[in-house]
Amino acid sequence: MRILITGGAGFIGSALIRHLIGHTEHSVLNVDKLTYAGNLESLASVADDPHYRFLQADIADQDVIGKALAEFQPDAVMHLAAESHVDRSIDGPADFIQTNIVGTYALLESVRAYWSKLPEAQRQAFRFHHISTDEVYGDLHGADDLFREDTPYAPSSPYSASKAASDHLVRAWHRTYGLPVLVSNCSNNYGPYHFPEKLIPLVILNALEGKPLPVYGDGSQVRDWLFVEDHARALLEVVTRGAVGETYNIGGHNEQKNIDVVRAICALLDELAPHKPAGLSRYDALITFVSDRPGHDRRYAIDAGKIERDLGWKPAETFASGLRKTVRWYLDNLDWCRHVQDGSYQRERLGAIKEQHA
Repeated sequence: MRILITGGAGFIGSALIRHLIGHTEHSVLNVDKLTYAGNLESLASVADDPHYRFLQADIADQDVIGKALAEFQPDAVMHLAAESHVDRSIDGPADFIQTNIVGTYALLESVRAYWSKLPEAQRQAFRFHHISTDEVYGDLHGADDLFREDTPYAPSSPYSASKAASDHLVRAWHRTYGLPVLVSNCSNNYGPYHFPEKLIPLVILNALEGKPLPVYGDGSQVRDWLFVEDHARALLEVVTRGAVGETYNIGGHNEQKNIDVVRAICALLDELAPHKPAGLSRYDALITFVSDRPGHDRRYAIDAGKIERDLGWKPAETFASGLRKTVRWYLDNLDWCRHVQDGSYQRERLGAIKEQHA
């Protein structure tokens, strides 16, 4: 297949591309605007592969996207481009409305125009896969409740509300125009190449530097953690074998309280990075409880039974095995982390933009 991926320089997108290029014969066109979270260093291992191409572009630019579709002739579009950080959405929601709602609308229209002109067999085989989040469901209150594909939407933050809107747009383009879509909603991802503002890499890197490890409220918020490489495998199953019009929830079967995640990271660092900053005997001594974020959801948990029953997917990693791999990766790739923290990774972003327009 020829697969156009939006947001492929982001955390989940880059993991998906590394999986596709490293383990399949599919060809990929990565379309990414390269905002602050887009990092081409995460794709260095596949950058020179003949099955991989990169285009720096905004999904809201219908002229550019239309040309890219016409030239690349994809069999599928996998839409991951999104603003995704809850705290940033609270501080500045405008970018989330523009990218997640307006951008998704523009992309749908570009894809619909391309798809409508395909020969009948290609029209039937084409897929538009929209990758979303479990945060659109709001939070759970009962200890045994789970998010299912038919759980009503009740988003809490500007981020999750904007993603919920994009999900509705995708389903409307299927219902109204017949565009062959698939939707997947995933739980919290973690793993290598995660942007350092997110919980797990933030804790790892702060701990190594002897900085406070901030935990919102009392740390009792529960999340279902999904190793990003497991998610990449699931996405490939959905886009190649999923039923048109269906939604698939993708979870890691790994519910953990935030405070327990932080403590587990500290225990792994005590083992794997025993040479601590001066005066520190245990990494968990750095844990600092801070004021809770506004509208903070208490518990997320996904019922991933449908994707296992219908497509045969289930996560390969437990939380313990995935977290150990993650901590080990960050310890072995501190140069990548430093390039993000000091902003030097953006020089590659600017170089890519200049090359695109040369």
